[in-house]
Amino acid sequence: MKILIVDDCRTTALHLAGLLKQAGYEDSVIVPGYEQAILTLTACNETSAQVDLILMDVSMPGTDGIAATLTIKSQYDFEDIPIIMVTSHGEDEILDRSFAAGACDFIVKPVGRVELRARIRSALQLRKEMLRRHRRERELERLARELEKMSNLDGLTGIANRRCFDDTLIQEWVRTGRLDAPLGLLMIDIDHFKPYNDSLGHVVGDGCLCAVAKVIQSAVHRPGDLVARYGGEEFAVILPHTDYMGACAVAENIHANLAEQCIHHPSSPVEDCVTVSIGVASGVPTCETTPEHLLNAADTALYQAKQAGRNRTESMNLACRDDIRQ
Repeated sequence: MKILIVDDCRTTALHLAGLLKQAGYEDSVIVPGYEQAILTLTACNETSAQVDLILMDVSMPGTDGIAATLTIKSQYDFEDIPIIMVTSHGEDEILDRSFAAGACDFIVKPVGRVELRARIRSALQLRKEMLRRHRRERELERLARELEKMSNLDGLTGIANRRCFDDTLIQEWVRTGRLDAPLGLLMIDIDHFKPYNDSLGHVVGDGCLCAVAKVIQSAVHRPGDLVARYGGEEFAVILPHTDYMGACAVAENIHANLAEQCIHHPSSPVEDCVTVSIGVASGVPTCETTPEHLLNAADTALYQAKQAGRNRTESMNLACRDDIRQ
């Protein structure tokens, strides 16, 4: 336990340090005022040898103990350190100001060994409870973040789920619209996945979904892009600030990367390996269009890719669609 003694009177400070040593608290540091106290607190924080308790003299030249306590308690790194005021005067007005500043207790000079030990024990117990509470709060915050993260992830593939996709599409639609920037969207479907599942089983099928998800992710490099599982064997990729040609280039990279993996497909009439069909759409959001227009355009392009024989990309520029004003 490290205890900081703040007192401009060296004799009083040494007396307190001696009483602390008798009580078993040998790690004490003496400073003569507020400025030195802040420097010591900061230095201890940086070395992880944090101060556990402060004994603060009320009457000091310059910044007095009450003002020093108020300032220390206003700083995030030090707000949970208990401060016991040491005073020659036990007037109610001084005590009231001390507690209002954030002190947890007080001792009236001359300080007795038994009283000092009792008050320090109580203050250190308070410190222990504060630290325990903060650990619980940090753990709860961590769990909350994990739950929030999990609520946006697909349980099988580990990529974003449909909920995250829907939310992100709306957010990026609004954001790119404000910037008058294009928004690209890829809708991706694994070709003949049902026969794959039927012939090899659901466990292998799940492995295939995970492998395809990784392949899609490998073709998307920017932090703002989102790869999501849209449902079943269908995936989606949101590409902010990506025009028609850029979105098509990402689609071709996905085809190439998947071909390199060559995941065996014993029941595909298209290829011996797993392939995908991709629908691409891109456009600049306007007040006359909605995210659904972009989604419908990509879906239409995906349908055309399937109708054209699969294992290919078909694309549609949102600005060219005839139905966006309907």
